[in-house]
Amino acid sequence: MTMTTTNPGPLRDIRVLELGQLLAGPFCGQLLGDMGADVIKVEPPVTGDPMRDWGQGSEKVQWEVIARNKRSVSANLRVPEGQALVKKLIAHADVVIENFKPGTMEKWGLGPDVLLAEKPGLIIARMSGYGQTGPYSDRAGFGGIGEAMGGWRYIVGEPDRAPSRMGISIGDTLTATYGCMGVLAALHERERTGRGQVIDAALYESVLQVMEGLVPEYDRTGYIRERSGSVLKGIAPSNVYKCKNGEFMIGANKDSLWKRLATAMGRPELGDDPRYATHLARGENQDELDDLINQWTRTLTVDEVDALMIEHSIPAGRVYRAPDMLADPHFQAREAIIEVETERFGPLKMQSSFPKLSATPGSVRRPAPSKVGQHNAEVYGELLGLGEAELAQMAEQGVI
Repeated sequence: MTMTTTNPGPLRDIRVLELGQLLAGPFCGQLLGDMGADVIKVEPPVTGDPMRDWGQGSEKVQWEVIARNKRSVSANLRVPEGQALVKKLIAHADVVIENFKPGTMEKWGLGPDVLLAEKPGLIIARMSGYGQTGPYSDRAGFGGIGEAMGGWRYIVGEPDRAPSRMGISIGDTLTATYGCMGVLAALHERERTGRGQVIDAALYESVLQVMEGLVPEYDRTGYIRERSGSVLKGIAPSNVYKCKNGEFMIGANKDSLWKRLATAMGRPELGDDPRYATHLARGENQDELDDLINQWTRTLTVDEVDALMIEHSIPAGRVYRAPDMLADPHFQAREAIIEVETERFGPLKMQSSFPKLSATPGSVRRPAPSKVGQHNAEVYGELLGLGEAELAQMAEQGVI
């Protein structure tokens, strides 16, 4: 599916000023923009957001995803003239997103106390490593540090090796997602009261939120989760298994599902075997059970195992890479991946907006801005009434 402009989205009457850089702040802006918000991204003059040069491969295209549905203006927030200019823009915004080190916005005269005093209905989403309060709040923090402190890194990887990381910056995107959730809740509250508020989203706490029973397990029983490789300790069978021509994920970690898998394997008697019949028994014999399943899957192709899992209604699936996603008919039917006509690279496939709303779905309405300050004349003219001469003078002075 190619980019469409037919879906204005549920946030079409909301204007967002995005002041952050790299991942957490900009991903929050992407989520809101995909849902229809008018996102104005403020970038440093000339250099822009470092995200413009991030990504893997010979051409850096990650910017095309995270900056879609945004208009770019440039402003030097390190000089008083740039700060005053952005303050004027904020007067026309519903939401401000920032992910600078705590205290930076206050240093620039753009702290919540100042902004909310002038515009009580403003919503300010602040993303940082450790939050805006507490003894660590003034420390520098990146997503990986939040993943480590929040408990994620320690439990990921093989038990005899150093902690592993995901191949994506999950700490940043989790924080952005919680920041977006906070913005939506704050917009609803503003409908009732007219008041804005501050959303304080810390990297480490965002990771902590998805740690399931890690803390109460220790508090109640003293149990500390350890790295367990490709499995979740005690949850079996749930693993990636070797086939003749690849790997396949099977999740039959429920008594009834295990019985179905045993039947699919041609060994229905294993369904009632005391070593595997119950959840606890399978957990105690997890390694043995995985070996048994691997012996079976190695005799079949991925297609053959897949067909058996479908026939017996067992949760299972192929381990996908990007080429597999692009070729899959389910991705195509749900338009999970769309093609956007970008300014720098032409047609480019990327993930669609999500989640899917039935009445007011989000969409990619405009490609990522290819130039820093690409919409200076449009935005500064539209909102602040600044003309060409004034903008040229500010550009010469290094303000924009």
